[in-house]
Amino acid sequence: MSDAALPYAPPFRPQLAAVGVFGSMLVAVGVFLSGFVMSEPAPYELFMAGLIGLWAIVGLRISRGVAPLLVLLVTFNVGGMLSLTVMDDLAGGPMYVAVSLFLALSSVFFAAIIEARHSRLELIFRAWVAGALITSILGILGYFHAFPGAEAFTLYDRAKGAFQDPNVFGPYLVAPSLYLMYGLLSGRILGAPLKIAGVLILALGVFLSFSRAAWALYLFSVVALVFIMLLKERTGAFRLKILILSISAAGLMVVALLVALQFDKVADLFSNRTQLVQDYDGGHLGRFDRHRIGFLMSMEKPLGIGPMVFSKIFPEDEHNIWLKSLTSYGWLGFLCYVSLIAWTLSAGFKYLLRNRPWQPYLMIALITIVGHSVIGFVIDTDHWRHFYLLLGILWGCFALERRHNLRSVQGAVS
Repeated sequence: MSDAALPYAPPFRPQLAAVGVFGSMLVAVGVFLSGFVMSEPAPYELFMAGLIGLWAIVGLRISRGVAPLLVLLVTFNVGGMLSLTVMDDLAGGPMYVAVSLFLALSSVFFAAIIEARHSRLELIFRAWVAGALITSILGILGYFHAFPGAEAFTLYDRAKGAFQDPNVFGPYLVAPSLYLMYGLLSGRILGAPLKIAGVLILALGVFLSFSRAAWALYLFSVVALVFIMLLKERTGAFRLKILILSISAAGLMVVALLVALQFDKVADLFSNRTQLVQDYDGGHLGRFDRHRIGFLMSMEKPLGIGPMVFSKIFPEDEHNIWLKSLTSYGWLGFLCYVSLIAWTLSAGFKYLLRNRPWQPYLMIALITIVGHSVIGFVIDTDHWRHFYLLLGILWGCFALERRHNLRSVQGAVS
């Protein structure tokens, strides 16, 4: 073959490679910090704002695959800005919208850097596992008052780790749990003990959060992960391995649950939280009554009523992301949010079973997003940092898939 026939390969530039590695490590630090949100602005916001700004200066590329995410999230926040115009007292409204816009940009940022280098997915999930393990351990130790001042990591006798709310702490632990479980089911047996220990720590953290939404999300996600892996892997030996390990893990977790329930404090709160409808759910102006009234009210408010106004009209906040998108972002925001979730789920299921290097990460993120979309009917996920991270992971994988398909078509034509 002549030199002219050889494919062109760009020269290796060690300086650019070093910058790329350093940038990836900074991303890992940012993801790790997402597990520590005890006050706002949290270290995560401050660090990520600087990182996104720096990356934008250096050269953050938004491709056609990521552009729809940017358009939908920015338009969603335009709805939030418009809702400010109907507020009598702005109070914290502008800051709320500013945080929403930042989280939207963080999602686009993660999607763009994942498309640029899919190996960052592994780094992101490992950093997430590290942050989740530490915050889970803090929540567990805090729940059992293991050291002076440990109550800082609990709220209403529920573990919250380094978060402000147990209802955010619990769901945050689900995606890293799935990552460890996937490694346990598909990896080598030698690494199993450490993964099992990690899974048990995160599972106990989810349990001690006493968040019914987190429990439901965790159960759904684990079952979905095992089902999809059984569906994807065709060999009988691999399916048998998954079934055996899954049954063993389930048995171990049941034993751990029974041990935890030997503590009267745990058993009493567990018995109370397992009631399907709590006192604050039913009745006049309970959670479900507020949902009904709120949706009816929103039909007459095209621009919404403004961020954090709902709790001034009713005893509590919306506790429903679909209603929240109507009240705080208006009809425009609601349409954008519904379109975003529908587009994300549609593309996710389309690419779910394709044999790609990024398939495991897409699978984990998609399962968790589906679960979050469901629990969003009874909880507000609007400012959950890990939700926007999951969106970024999925859209980064979509962009990778798009680029892969384009190259396949170009290769076939040439």
